[in-house]
Amino acid sequence: MQRIFSGVQPTGNLHLGNYLGAIRNWVRLQNDYECIFCMVDLHAITVWQDPAELRSNTREVAAAMIASGVDPETNIIFNQSQVPQHAELAWIFNCVARLGWLDRMTQFKDKAGKDKARASVGLYAYPNLMAADILAYKATHVPVGEDQKQHLELCRDIAQKFNHDYGEEVFPIVEPLIFGEATRVMSLRDGSKKMSKSDVSHASRINMTDDVDTIAKKIRKARTDAEPLPTEMVGLKGRPGASNLVGIYAALSDTTSAQVLTEFGGKGFGDFKPALADLAVDKLSQIQDETRRLMAAPDHVDAIIKTGAQKARAIAEPILREIREKIGFLQT
Repeated sequence: MQRIFSGVQPTGNLHLGNYLGAIRNWVRLQNDYECIFCMVDLHAITVWQDPAELRSNTREVAAAMIASGVDPETNIIFNQSQVPQHAELAWIFNCVARLGWLDRMTQFKDKAGKDKARASVGLYAYPNLMAADILAYKATHVPVGEDQKQHLELCRDIAQKFNHDYGEEVFPIVEPLIFGEATRVMSLRDGSKKMSKSDVSHASRINMTDDVDTIAKKIRKARTDAEPLPTEMVGLKGRPGASNLVGIYAALSDTTSAQVLTEFGGKGFGDFKPALADLAVDKLSQIQDETRRLMAAPDHVDAIIKTGAQKARAIAEPILREIREKIGFLQT
């Protein structure tokens, strides 16, 4: 059996990067794998969250996932904090992982910035919880972006060390699933930085809740350069803004960047940006409408999450019981 685990943080509006880099791919995977999809609210609180906003955001992420095409009847959708096995296994992995492994994690350095002494311990140990998220279900595959590959490698290291320490192949060695175009969508204001909810500039990202005019305005003002689009991929080298917009167009149109350049090569951004805006609006409007409809029925969304949490606990608890036994915990 091949099982996928993947999650997204419920911290503010989902944006185009979340959709193209994760949720859209989940929809494509759900017919070929057993899928467990999670709103990772334990990860969210590595930095302070307003409690009311966290609850609302968790519900909105679930609604957006469903609106995007993730089927709650055939997949498990839940929020992480309702399944205590995540936190339990994370502590066990805190005792398996080595400090040197975590010291190499570049995302902590990026997020903590210069004053890492003020960062939470949770932010530092975040990769151990990510490993627990995956291995609490003995997932075999994880769809990841380029920026998460290092965390998945740590997950594999933890699984291998646990298996070695206890002399048995308890955990699978998880395989990454890495997709094609726009797996890492970049900021509209700085093509060298990832599109992020935490960016202070709202113009840097297209939120899944943005209306038609806002989407068009943000794309029109996206930072590019004065040169026309090239006809060959090599012409995008050293042009991060242009490369980002071409990648977004390719992902939204289910083509490749090379095919986009075949169509638009030689044209300026005055022609390309309106075409990209029209495409983005066309692809996102139905998802937005369905998300709003679901958010108007919060009890329905909450019932889906509750059922998903029950299903997730039913899978994770026997696995944790096995882990406790391997470690030597007394279970009465």
